[in-house]
Amino acid sequence: MGDAPENAIDGECGPEVLLDVMGQKCPIPVLRAKKRLERLEPGRLVRIFTTDPVSRIDIPHFCAEAGHELVETRDRGTWVEFLIRRGSEIREAD
Repeated sequence: MGDAPENAIDGECGPEVLLDVMGQKCPIPVLRAKKRLERLEPGRLVRIFTTDPVSRIDIPHFCAEAGHELVETRDRGTWVEFLIRRGSEIREAD
């Protein structure tokens, strides 16, 4: 399975929020994730789909700095899937 997920769209999907940033380059994936997470209640999950190779570094760094939990990272070859749990208190990066 190396193709983008067919059902990857922005929106709610049960307990998870889906965020499709396929084809978007740094810093857009992190900025969109930040904006989406800010609107959610603590503990909610966001699943992000991205093709930007820099996201492999940027998303984990963003989570650590902002106070979110990176639950899962799946490298799908040509794209990466991240599962993030929103933190109870969002920290701003210095």
